[in-house]
Amino acid sequence: MSDDYQIDIPPSFFAVYTNARQRLAEPIAVVRARYEVCEDLASHLVQQAQLLHHVEVPSEDEILRRIHAGLCMPDAGVPAGEAEWIVRRLAELLNWNCPLLGDSPEPDTP
Repeated sequence: MSDDYQIDIPPSFFAVYTNARQRLAEPIAVVRARYEVCEDLASHLVQQAQLLHHVEVPSEDEILRRIHAGLCMPDAGVPAGEAEWIVRRLAELLNWNCPLLGDSPEPDTP
């Protein structure tokens, strides 16, 4: 069976779905689908974050924290690991430093 999947998933996203034994906790098809959703969401949030930065909230850290808090709401439909990855990716897309989110030891790695 051929694997024709053309999108490279970054190691940082694989880490969201990797268990303590360094194995995927979900089937690869699920991880791929979730990656596409998360990458699309991060890209979509760029414009909103820029608008907030220029209109309402001058602090990049505060904007990223607010977006993270929104993604962590129970009705957002995003698991905590994905929410953190989305915000880190958003910071990368904006070329902003990412603040500490939750229990994360690496603030600048998307």
